[in-house]
Amino acid sequence: MVIEQIKAQLDRLVPVHKVSDLTLEGPHLAREMALIKVVGRGEHRMEALRLADAFRARVVDATIESFVFEMTGAGEKLDAFIGLMQPIGLKEVSRTGVVAIARGPGGLQS
Repeated sequence: MVIEQIKAQLDRLVPVHKVSDLTLEGPHLAREMALIKVVGRGEHRMEALRLADAFRARVVDATIESFVFEMTGAGEKLDAFIGLMQPIGLKEVSRTGVVAIARGPGGLQS
C-alpha cells in the first residue's frame, strides 16, 4: 500500500521522531500552503486582488508587474484559486503538500 511505503520512507529520515496516519486515528486538521506568483497589469491586477480577497489569500510581495500570494487551506481550495489565476497571469506556484495535526488536547505519543 502507498501509505505504508510513505511511512517506511519517512521513518528513515532524520530527525523524524514518529510517523502517524492521522486519517486512521480520529479527527484531525489538514492543510496545504502555497505561494502563488501572478504577473499582470491594469484590470488583471485588480481581478487578481479581488479573487485573492475572496479566497483569503494574503499578499506577501507586490511589484509594479506582479504579486505573490500566500494561501493556506484544503488542497481543493488552492487548486480552485490557482485555476482562476491561470487566465489572469499565473507565473509560478510553490506548494508544501499536506501537513496535519490531531484535533483536541491529545498529541503524538512517543
